[in-house]
Amino acid sequence: MRASAGSFFTADSMMRRVHSERALALSGQRALLMQAAHPVAVIGLLAHTNSLEEPYDRLARTARTMNTIAFGSRAEAERITRRVRAMHRRVSGTLEHAVGPYPAGTAYRADDPEMLLWVLFSLYDSSLVVYRKYVRSISRAQEAAFWEDYRLIGRLFGLKPRDMPATLAAVDAYRSRMLDGDELFVTDWARDRARKIVLSPPVPLAARPLLETANFITVALLPDRIREQYGFSPVPPPFVRRALVAGGAEYVRRAVLPLLPERLRLVPGARAA
Repeated sequence: MRASAGSFFTADSMMRRVHSERALALSGQRALLMQAAHPVAVIGLLAHTNSLEEPYDRLARTARTMNTIAFGSRAEAERITRRVRAMHRRVSGTLEHAVGPYPAGTAYRADDPEMLLWVLFSLYDSSLVVYRKYVRSISRAQEAAFWEDYRLIGRLFGLKPRDMPATLAAVDAYRSRMLDGDELFVTDWARDRARKIVLSPPVPLAARPLLETANFITVALLPDRIREQYGFSPVPPPFVRRALVAGGAEYVRRAVLPLLPERLRLVPGARAA
């Protein structure tokens, strides 16, 4: 089915299917922490926009933007992404100090295709991880369709088709390159801010237990190497943490989600669409 003239995605698109679920709220913190693990991205984009100084504001803005793209009109999606592209064009500079593999003087731009691709991938990968863990499994073909939807989003943010992996195999290769290579390096500044994001969120005391659970999940779902670089507590051990999250996820998938009415399970944009 093709998208209607009024929106970029159809009701049966993977983009809408995945982002309809409220459980995807768990992907935001993971995506932000992954983005901040790229030292040029964290200095060239996140630091400039106060994204880690006001992390929950950024998470809310990102959620609104993705909701508009997924469920809003083409005009609304183009308007909001045009504003983001304009902001990116104003951000550029050079690194004052060497950071990880990047020497002092390394130039950066917020609209650098490599930087934008890492941000896009972190959103895609985090959404995929949370959906599979807490909603349902998806096939390889559905995963490929989901990446095609994200390639469209990448174009809205200024990436050209050649800037993004063209196939799912290429996405897999990009994931391996980034997670196994030396391009990611958590800076001391990002580590300090990240710990405040997940350990000291600005929430009422009554909401603290729920948020602590979400934070535990965020840390457990991070790629091992990134979690280690952030210095999150090794207690419980990673395999225990993953087992606890997997058990809770299975309970949610089998015993909770099937019983929830749409008004509780789906985001407002999905119900309206």
